[in-house]
Amino acid sequence: MGRFKACVTLLVSLQLVASAYAESASNVRATYHFYHPEQIGWDLMKASVFCSTWDANKPLAWRQKYGWTAFCHSAGPTGQAACGKCLKVTNTGTGAQATARIVDQCSNGGLDLDEAVFKQLDTDGRGYAQGHLMVNYRFVDCQD
Repeated sequence: MGRFKACVTLLVSLQLVASAYAESASNVRATYHFYHPEQIGWDLMKASVFCSTWDANKPLAWRQKYGWTAFCHSAGPTGQAACGKCLKVTNTGTGAQATARIVDQCSNGGLDLDEAVFKQLDTDGRGYAQGHLMVNYRFVDCQD
């Protein structure tokens, strides 16, 4: 019986490691988008974002706690399952970090960060010069 328990424990551990690994990515292209959440009162409906169907009625404190991003990379949940999740995003060139909440989908194969989040990460100005940043991201618990 001890050998069976050890095998089950090993399998569960491997699944957790695989799950954590699948929800992070390196060298992802991140562009910027002008959501202007502060100008529209952090209103997801006014922003016309994909996640507004599920998250528009969340409390204001929830909607404004993190900067916004669209998510369209393959490493992580998609569609409604991604809505409201948080990403820790790191600029690969400078190491600058920011946490962003997924409020939208995109089609660029990476992230489409709100301009304020992009600025927070683009500490050397190269992102604006190139029109994008290269980032790493990992899903993290939102501290609601």
